[in-house]
Amino acid sequence: MPKVLRVVDRRRCIGCLSCRQACARLRGDYSPSNAALDVKTAGGLSGEFVITICVACEEPACMEACKFGALTKRNGGGVVFHKEKCTKCGACAKACSISAIRMDNEGYPIICTHCGYCTRYCPHRCIATKEV
Repeated sequence: MPKVLRVVDRRRCIGCLSCRQACARLRGDYSPSNAALDVKTAGGLSGEFVITICVACEEPACMEACKFGALTKRNGGGVVFHKEKCTKCGACAKACSISAIRMDNEGYPIICTHCGYCTRYCPHRCIATKEV
């Protein structure tokens, strides 16, 4: 059964970035900026945090924007990334309506695989996996 990540309650987020660090570590990097999800303040020092994570679109605009077949539809929603077909043009990142795709230092898109690894490191259970 495929699963997708969901933000359960962003009000519980304290901005510790443990989820981002775990994701980056899983990807072989130690910089949270190379994680497939983002956590930012909604404004000010006492504001809530915004968690940006791929919402696993049924009709992914990022896939439609890629003219080289580097993104294919994933069972359950979202996309699968095929690095060998990527030209590093960034069209997928520009097409994502929620800005869930960022480019890494080499110019490749950082795409969430919905593996759920990040959820194990969120101390307040702000994000979770859901079977679809």
